[in-house]
Amino acid sequence: MPNPQPTVDPAEVARFDALGAQWWDEKGKMAPLHAMNPARLAFLRDALVRRFGRDPGALRPLKGLSILDIGCGGGLLSEPLARMGAKVTGIDPAAGNVDVARAHAAEAGLDIEYFPITAEELLARGARFDAVVALEVVEHVADVGLFVRTAGALVAEGGALVLSTLNRTPKSFALAIVGAEYVLRWLPPGTHRWEKFITPDELEATLAGAGFAVSEKAGMVYDPLKSAFRLSTDMDVNYFMVAERG
Repeated sequence: MPNPQPTVDPAEVARFDALGAQWWDEKGKMAPLHAMNPARLAFLRDALVRRFGRDPGALRPLKGLSILDIGCGGGLLSEPLARMGAKVTGIDPAAGNVDVARAHAAEAGLDIEYFPITAEELLARGARFDAVVALEVVEHVADVGLFVRTAGALVAEGGALVLSTLNRTPKSFALAIVGAEYVLRWLPPGTHRWEKFITPDELEATLAGAGFAVSEKAGMVYDPLKSAFRLSTDMDVNYFMVAERG
């Protein structure tokens, strides 16, 4: 039988599959993700430490937790999460991304499981995880509702679902598309489609429809003076949500 891929947008998969080894070039096409990573990881670490009652001062605060990284790309999130002690599984429908992620993890001596499959395929195998993470993925899927339900079904009892995406506002159009893609050239033009962005209210309602209640939310903004991203209460452009089964 053919693999189920109802949430996958083939054009989006092809776009990211073409990046190859550029995933780990901090000055290349993935430079924005590298710039975001410190803020993204700070949010993830703190949210999971709170959710699972871990010691925030521990060197490996996520030790023993099973974490699924959906849309893992070249492993930019998977590797730091593994270094924090988590048992990480990364999946991506783009096989080229998984090849890059596996090779980079092997060079770093990290034990991470990577699979070139969709969330639907993994769910069909009966997999469950303490935490399911999908950052900068929601705006690229073909069916947001189905994707959220699938990701939620991969969360074990008592676990957490962590998402990040882009808000659909005039500000996000100006900064994330016009500014990032056409003025600053941080991203190739066409990387994002504004009509596919989802507001926090819409995402929260989608999560509720999948049986999840939002427990935390935060924004992420770019600080031009420091040339870095930081966490914020401003959710007009980038934002995170942590949800638990209601």
